[in-house]
Amino acid sequence: MGAVFVTATTTALGLIAPHEAGLASGIVNTFHELGGSFGVAIVSTLALTPTTPTPDGLTTAYTHCTLTATTAALTSLFLIPRGRPHLTGGPHGVH
Repeated sequence: MGAVFVTATTTALGLIAPHEAGLASGIVNTFHELGGSFGVAIVSTLALTPTTPTPDGLTTAYTHCTLTATTAALTSLFLIPRGRPHLTGGPHGVH
């Protein structure tokens, strides 16, 4: 997952003007945290069938995680722009 977040942040910040970098970074990080929170809540709910984790509940949870990750990976092939991001300024937005 670490590589995904680095790629998402680099792509998002590489395609915007330097004066919008703070806003874009905040949006990317907000959705990163929300996605993690919702992911943990959903997987925990799936794993805890009635009240305790069971092998069937864990299998269901891990199967859903695998399917979601596979779908996201395949979808990202069509969403990530081709080529390298064009830097509009120097390091840290310095011109």
